[in-house]
Amino acid sequence: MPEPGHEPLVVFEGVTRRFGDTVAVERMDLAIGEGEFVAIMGSSGCGKTTTLRMLAGLERPSEGEIRIEGRRVNELSPAERDTPMVWQTLALFPFLDVRRNVEFGLRMRGIPAPARREKAMAWLDRMEIAELADRDVAQLSGGQRQRVALARALVTEPRILLLDEPMSALDANLVVRMQAVLARLQRDLGITFVYVTHSQSEAFAMADRVVIMSRGVVEQIGTPQQVYRSPANRFVAEFVGANNIISGIVTDYREGVVTAETALGMLRATVTGDVARTPGGGITFVVGADRIALSGQPAGAGNEVRLALISEEFIGSVVTLHFEASDGSPFRAQKQQRELDTLALEVGATMWASWPAEDVHVLPGE
Repeated sequence: MPEPGHEPLVVFEGVTRRFGDTVAVERMDLAIGEGEFVAIMGSSGCGKTTTLRMLAGLERPSEGEIRIEGRRVNELSPAERDTPMVWQTLALFPFLDVRRNVEFGLRMRGIPAPARREKAMAWLDRMEIAELADRDVAQLSGGQRQRVALARALVTEPRILLLDEPMSALDANLVVRMQAVLARLQRDLGITFVYVTHSQSEAFAMADRVVIMSRGVVEQIGTPQQVYRSPANRFVAEFVGANNIISGIVTDYREGVVTAETALGMLRATVTGDVARTPGGGITFVVGADRIALSGQPAGAGNEVRLALISEEFIGSVVTLHFEASDGSPFRAQKQQRELDTLALEVGATMWASWPAEDVHVLPGE
């Protein structure tokens, strides 16, 4: 996060990008600090790639200003910005071997051949693929190609590296390995990474801060923990994580706890700050699926609802249980497999879900 009183390394100030009548990015304000890892997330068409392309100089803002190191760059070409990009397709040159691919940016800068070779080999060694230096890129695996693309982008030692869904074509096990490589590189080099992805797991695993976008608008900026546990609005709550969203009418507020009448019964939440608490007003609770306790019998807890099990979704050691509530709405709980061994789970079984009032997030302004 940018330090108070200092001009951030990158600033988007009121930036809008239109394509004809279509607004791809609308009045974006975003500051990125030196050495920060920022991930921009959202579904297809949300404006995240357009944002990255504007920072790279491949698109110009229709309105607003982009600054790098305090300097307006709206009119600067990509070459003048020194913001290399690792593409989704990796865009390696098929007519060059691995080493010459990595050397390419240095050659464009007029670096002599011996120095180019030395730097390229040093980066290939750092990426643990030095033995592939003379190989054609067509002979490489997906993970190896990924490392070549990273070495090519980093060999010029830029202050900012842009990454546009660079792991979308990799197998799941390679994604996990490359996450570790990227996170280590960014930490060791102190380079600012701006990373576009549709994958929540990638963004949350690596980024210092996450930017959530929808239809060209920034919905929330915060740490992964802030975005996951305290979504700014219903869109973020539905987009991120496995949240249960429950709306109701406030019936009582006392000693920091609000009570609401909902379709699932009377439910409570501990509230702070500027949130709905006036009796008669609407309110929306967000409860993370991983905060849910399950029991085969009612426990008389403050927040407790009766559910029918619909299905189980097994992912590694974590199981997502899909339920139907009494009003027909979906409800989810996430548990470790070992936690479920003591419960007699079968489709159609009745369960009781409960959660503490302090684990409820109340959406602001609702």
